[in-house]
Amino acid sequence: MGQNALVTTTSDAGQALARAWYSRDVLEVARDLLGRVVTTTTDEGEVTVRLTEVEAYAGTEDPASHGYRGRTARNATMFGEAGRLYVYRHLGLHHCLNVVAQSAGEAAAVLLRAGEVVSGADLAWARREAAGRVTSARDLARGPARLAVCLGLDLGDDGVDVTQPGGRVVLHGPGPGSASVESGPRVGVGGAGADPTRYPWRLWLTGEPTVSAYRHAYRSPASTGVPSGDDDAGTSGPCFR
Repeated sequence: MGQNALVTTTSDAGQALARAWYSRDVLEVARDLLGRVVTTTTDEGEVTVRLTEVEAYAGTEDPASHGYRGRTARNATMFGEAGRLYVYRHLGLHHCLNVVAQSAGEAAAVLLRAGEVVSGADLAWARREAAGRVTSARDLARGPARLAVCLGLDLGDDGVDVTQPGGRVVLHGPGPGSASVESGPRVGVGGAGADPTRYPWRLWLTGEPTVSAYRHAYRSPASTGVPSGDDDAGTSGPCFR
C-alpha cells in the first residue's frame, strides 16, 4: 500500500494518519507511533506532544489486555474500528489514552505512555498544575496519566476518531525513522502477560529523558505494607490493562 493511502492531509496539524495505517499489526503500529506527535484542539487552545514511549496490547490474544476476556461496556471501543481513541480510568483516579489497531473485533490497542510537549507548553503546564504537582518540563507528559492531563483528554473522549483531518485529536508527523528503539516488559503488568520473552511490548526511543520508569506489577500498599514506588509513571499505580 502506498504512503498516500496511509495519510490524509490536514490544514493545521500536518497529516492525519488514515484508518488503514492503524489497521496493521498492533506491534507495527506501536513502533511507528514513536516520534510522531499528537495534537489536541480544545476551547483552551492546542497542545502537541511528541511520543517517546508506548505499549502494545493484542486484545483477545493477550492476557494483559482489557479485551482478553471479551467485550464489556468499558472496553467496547477496543472492539470497534481502528483509529479510535480508547480512554479508560485507572484506579478511579487517572485517565489513560490508547489508540485502537488491527481489525474490528480484535481489540488490539496501543497505550500512549509518555512524550515531550513540543507545542502549547504553557497550557500543558497549567493543566498539570491544576491536577497536582509538576516539577519540570521533562515530567510534563512523562507517564500515561500525565500525558492525558497535558492533552486535556478524559473519558468523554473515548471513541474519538483520530483519523479525521482537523479533528479534536490528530496524530501526525514522521515516525522513528533511523532512531534507536528499545523494548522490554510492560509497566505494571503481572501474570502471564508479564512474561518478558513473550511480551516485550513496551517500546521507547533510546536516550529520551521523558520515558517513564519501569516498575513491576502494582500491589496495594495496604496489602503489601510497602510504598507503592516511584511516581514517574504519573499515577498512584501504573496505567495498565
